[in-house]
Amino acid sequence: MTYRDRKIVVVARLKAKPLLAGQLLCALLLAWLIVRQAWPVRADGAAEMLRAILFGDAVATAAMLAAAFGLWTSVRLWRQRETYVFHDGVRLYRGSTLSWPLDAIRDVVTERGALGLTSLRLVVDDDSEVTRPLVMLPLLDGSPEAVRGGVLFAASGMRGVPGGVTVN
Repeated sequence: MTYRDRKIVVVARLKAKPLLAGQLLCALLLAWLIVRQAWPVRADGAAEMLRAILFGDAVATAAMLAAAFGLWTSVRLWRQRETYVFHDGVRLYRGSTLSWPLDAIRDVVTERGALGLTSLRLVVDDDSEVTRPLVMLPLLDGSPEAVRGGVLFAASGMRGVPGGVTVN
């Protein structure tokens, strides 16, 4: 597979079942919220139903926006599940939105986030103390050690001497 005229190496894929469950849950929640808003004014016509959906209860409208955002995120991750973390020899990419130069990657660590979910995070050499999220472990298809080893192997290949990676 090529990406911008370079051969890519896939480091991590995402599991399909959690993404499908997220899509289904968000779609059902969105449909339930829309029906809940439109049901009381169903006899008044489509325009009144649309008005009730968009300008009715503010909390329900905010919940609809959150459910739509969750559905959009689940669909986007579903489309990227086979090549979620990959590199092309120069940069490491997460999905289609984030990337880091391989020579700036120092380590891959496991940390627990604010919601209690464990994720793999990158330690990037850019004089900041913040790690960058790479992939949440419940969504990861494969072992975290293999992903960590693949990222560190690719990053150490940019420095010339493999360091910190053991290959059996």
